[in-house]
Amino acid sequence: MDLRIRKTVAGKLRRYTHFTFVTYLKNFDVVLKNIRDVFKNIFGFFQSFFRLIVNRPDVIFFKGGYVCLPVGMAAKILRVPYVIHDSDAAPGLTNRLLAKRATKIATGMPLEYYSYPADKAEWTGIPTSEDFKPVNATKQKALKKELGFDSDKPLLVVTGGSLGAENINLAIREILPQLLKFTSVMLVAGRERYPEMMDLKEYEKWEDGELVSNFRMVQFSSEMHKLFGAADIVVSRAGASTMTELSSMAKTVIMVPNEKLPGFHQVKNARAYEKANAVVVVEDNEMHKKPELLLDAIRKLSKNSDKSAELAKNLRSFIKDNAAENLANTIISVAKN
Repeated sequence: MDLRIRKTVAGKLRRYTHFTFVTYLKNFDVVLKNIRDVFKNIFGFFQSFFRLIVNRPDVIFFKGGYVCLPVGMAAKILRVPYVIHDSDAAPGLTNRLLAKRATKIATGMPLEYYSYPADKAEWTGIPTSEDFKPVNATKQKALKKELGFDSDKPLLVVTGGSLGAENINLAIREILPQLLKFTSVMLVAGRERYPEMMDLKEYEKWEDGELVSNFRMVQFSSEMHKLFGAADIVVSRAGASTMTELSSMAKTVIMVPNEKLPGFHQVKNARAYEKANAVVVVEDNEMHKKPELLLDAIRKLSKNSDKSAELAKNLRSFIKDNAAENLANTIISVAKN
């Protein structure tokens, strides 16, 4: 397949929900970067404009990142049809700006969570790897054993993403002794946060290359489907990709959304799942003040198998099967018109 990759100059608007006007003044470098990036977007617009004239595509697909904005603005002027896709329950700034002129709008979650026009919007789902699929009890036990854990003991998997989540890691550090009394724990500390958590290695015991404790910590895993498949309960952020993977596997999830991201998109994701009785939500800021809140949520779910099963079943309902095919068909249909 002939796939050309071209870079487009673009800039982003740095908006931090925990910043006040005074905070921006104290961190004036953020303001200067925003001003600089306005000019980057202007340059990117002209760059995209001439590229689109030369190449004249049948359709453009936008995923919503800030790099899409200058290309989208050029596409609007040149009347090149385009499709946008929203993974989160709350559309990002770029997609909100581009939505009016979009030919089709694909969504990762059911349409009830969006305010897009019904004639444009289509729930396609979020494409994810086929590795993320439900596992039966026998396979789950085998995965626990492969990871080094007791296959007959409950397993808690904790992840804050590839880079890690400081507040989640700190909460686990505080409550780990209590957790290990009733569950095994797999902590994916994240590449950036892992060095800060090395003191927890004292809980991780190995003999002759085999794990002999019920705790293990890694930076990150390229086989998260195995970790999620082995888990009885997962503690996670509320990013769209991770939640799609967990939904696909019908897992029991305690969600700790990042409250500091622009647009509160993780918080809005969490609220959508919580409203559907598909997850348990623990507030990041409250957990940071009182880690016992996370411990209580884990303990309650571990003791209530009926509740865990109900959450997992409801979470699975957020999955649109054949998402990649659905999205491809939407893009192709626009290209053919």
